[in-house]
Amino acid sequence: MSATALHSSLCISSSQSQSQSSSPSNSQQQLSFHLATKPKSLLQNNPLYLSAHANLSLQIQEKIIFLEIMGIESGKVLSLNPSLHSAPLHYIHSIISFLRSKGILHKDLPRIFGMCPKLLTADIKTDIDPVFNFLSQDLKVPEHNFRRVIDKCPRLLVSSVRDQLKPALFFLQRLGFKDLEALAYQDSILLVSSVENTLIPKLKYLEGIGLSRDEALVMVLRCPALFTFSLENNYKPKYEYFVEVIKGDLEELKHFPQYFAFSLEKRIKPRHIESVKSGVKLSLPAMLKSTDEEFNELIKRGSGRVS
Repeated sequence: MSATALHSSLCISSSQSQSQSSSPSNSQQQLSFHLATKPKSLLQNNPLYLSAHANLSLQIQEKIIFLEIMGIESGKVLSLNPSLHSAPLHYIHSIISFLRSKGILHKDLPRIFGMCPKLLTADIKTDIDPVFNFLSQDLKVPEHNFRRVIDKCPRLLVSSVRDQLKPALFFLQRLGFKDLEALAYQDSILLVSSVENTLIPKLKYLEGIGLSRDEALVMVLRCPALFTFSLENNYKPKYEYFVEVIKGDLEELKHFPQYFAFSLEKRIKPRHIESVKSGVKLSLPAMLKSTDEEFNELIKRGSGRVS
């Protein structure tokens, strides 16, 4: 049987799966045939298959093949979501059918499940459906745009509406994030970020370098990505370089918070070093936002090498 045919036999609706499961002997014969004709490359590197392939239950074997054919690393999702070991295959089919009914395409599923393995065993009624209700009711996302939002941030599907999404939305709106469309389609990563462990610490850091609360808020509203940067790997080394090497003024950061979005090693340092070497003083936006061609032209003009 070809991979396409096997794919078709596995990617069926929940009702079809349930009806077929009522004939175990037939299902077992079909699966044995699938296993016999399964390309070895799909299973031979799977940790579960390598360690005990001879003792794997038919259900696990079937699941491994199903996940691999969908383009999902079976070993990874089975290890990250132990509940998947005992989950009936027809239940996974029902989740896929539900997502498809919400506009998610089949080609989106490998990425979504790869990023969110727990979604494969989530409860449709209590876990997944409330997320789509949140998108519709709280973010005002029309149904035909569900896929666009989920594609931007699959983690929405495994986030608790009560414990994560609504509290984050409430906090962000209090800060001044009023554009629901922007939150849904551009900055949805903020909705799955912990208020206590991620959002608040970033604000406190900005206040800690000398900004007032209002000034820090203006910065994050202008550049929401500031909430996504690591304190240790981004803020601290870049601010240290800005103060100690660039000798910059805090006012510059207030007006150009995007400074923290540029790579320290690949953009900030090389551009600054070249500017200093050429004796050309550039503003942060001119130094960092310009293309390589534009930057070289600025250096030439500033150093008097061209008219």
